[in-house]
Amino acid sequence: MKLSTASMCLLLVSSAYAFAPSKVQVCVARPLTSLSIVVGEDSSVNVSEKMEQIFGSGPQFNADFDQVVQDHFPNALSNEELVTRVVTKLSAKGYTGANTLLATSLCCDELARQLEDDLTGIYGNNFNLGGLAGFPFAGNTGFGAMSAHIPDDGYCLIAYGPHVGLAADGTVGKVERSGISLVDTCCGSAFAASNYVKGITDGGAEITTKLQEFTDFQQGAVHELILPHGKRLNEAEDRMVELPFALYDSQDLLMREIVKKGSTGIKRGLALMGGIQINTGPDTLDYFVPLRFDFMDYRGDVTEDMLDIFKEPFDGTLSLK
Repeated sequence: MKLSTASMCLLLVSSAYAFAPSKVQVCVARPLTSLSIVVGEDSSVNVSEKMEQIFGSGPQFNADFDQVVQDHFPNALSNEELVTRVVTKLSAKGYTGANTLLATSLCCDELARQLEDDLTGIYGNNFNLGGLAGFPFAGNTGFGAMSAHIPDDGYCLIAYGPHVGLAADGTVGKVERSGISLVDTCCGSAFAASNYVKGITDGGAEITTKLQEFTDFQQGAVHELILPHGKRLNEAEDRMVELPFALYDSQDLLMREIVKKGSTGIKRGLALMGGIQINTGPDTLDYFVPLRFDFMDYRGDVTEDMLDIFKEPFDGTLSLK
C-alpha cells in the first residue's frame, strides 16, 4: 500500500454528517434491568442520570439475537456494555464530561451515528474526523484542528472504525432501516469497495484511464485502501464478515500515522478506541467489537493497553472514581 497517495487524499476530502434515527422500544427482558452506579463524588450522579437517559429506553437485550451476533462476531459487546466499561475505565484516569473532547472517525451512514449518540450523551458533542466506511479522511489537518479544541489540561477520546450491518435473520452485510421496507446493504461503501477489489482479483475489472474523480473522491480512496486485502477477502470463509476487519486494519494504520504526526497536540492524555460497529435493525441493540483501546500521554507514547478491560467479568456496574 502506498500511504503517501492515501495521505494526500485525506487532506483534500471532507466528510458528510447525519443524525441517527431513534430506536423503537420492544418488550424483551434484558439480564441487566438497571445500572448499579457506584457514586464516588457528587458530579458522578450526573453521569448516572446520563446513562439512564441514553440506555433507559430503546431496544432491550434479546438473548436469541445476541447469540446470532456472537456466532458471527465473537466478543462483540452491546453499546451499553461498551460505554459502561469505557466510562468506568476513563473516569479513573480523570476523564469527565467537562474536561474531555470526543472525536470520532465513523462512516457517514446515519446508522453509524448511534455509537456517537451513546458517547456524546456522556462527553458532549464530537469532532468528526471520519468519512465513507469510517476512514479518517479529515487527516492530519483535521486532527490538528481537533487537538486544538481539547480543553485546557484536558483529555481526548477517539472512537474509530468501520461498520457492518446484521439483519434480524442473521445475514451479515444487510440491515433493516426505519421506514424502509427493503433490507438494505450496510456498509454500502465497503460493499462497493469489495466488489471493486473482487473485479480486480477475479480479472473482470473494466480498464479505465480515470484514477480518481473529485465528485466521488472518498469512495475512490476506499477502493485503493482496501485493495491490498484482495487475496485475504477472496480466501475468507465469509467475505462479508472478513470485510470490516480488513477495513479496520487499513483504517488503524492510517489513524496511527495521523496520531503520530499530531501527537504534540495531545494534552493530559488521549484514549484511542478502535473496532467494528455492528448496526442492527430498529428493534435490536447495536454492538461493537473492540480491537484497540490505548492510552497515550502528551508525548504520544502508549502508556497503557486497556483492551483487556473488555474481557473482564461484567455485572453492569458503572464505578466512578
